[in-house]
Amino acid sequence: MANQPGTTTVAQRFLGTPTDLGAEATRDISAGLAGLLADVFALYLKTKNFHWHMSGPNFRDYHLLLDEQGDQIFAMTDAIAERARKIGGTTIRSISDIAGRQRILDNNAAYVDPQDMLAELQGDNKQLVAEMRRVHELCDEYADVATASLIEVWIDETERRSWFLYESCRPTALR
Repeated sequence: MANQPGTTTVAQRFLGTPTDLGAEATRDISAGLAGLLADVFALYLKTKNFHWHMSGPNFRDYHLLLDEQGDQIFAMTDAIAERARKIGGTTIRSISDIAGRQRILDNNAAYVDPQDMLAELQGDNKQLVAEMRRVHELCDEYADVATASLIEVWIDETERRSWFLYESCRPTALR
């Protein structure tokens, strides 16, 4: 049965957190954060996948780079989910929920060349920045400065990861 105006769902009744942002802001920003969280989990798993399957002459450097980046990406997950809860929303609940929301594509290939791994992750980080900017605009629309502030930090971190990946996989002739 669809929710009628003025009624609340069981989740809203038991999980809703009082906020001054309003119902539309809670709904829209929470949905935006859930999409970001799904993308962050997808990027985390892909980064760890490539970390675990790295090979070649730059193995140690790339392996350590991706391990460091994976830790940084994973550190965002709790903050994103908890921000959605702080403003009265809910967040993702399962792997299938992530799969239904993620925009970062999986890579299930048995082998990926190390340079292709770095290039793919660099593109994925750029895509994540674009999604973060979209949610930031939504936060601005609803005057949610706290969520916008967190997103600004995550954008900076993600741009840094993208920069490191770009420089690591740049052709030698251009260095």
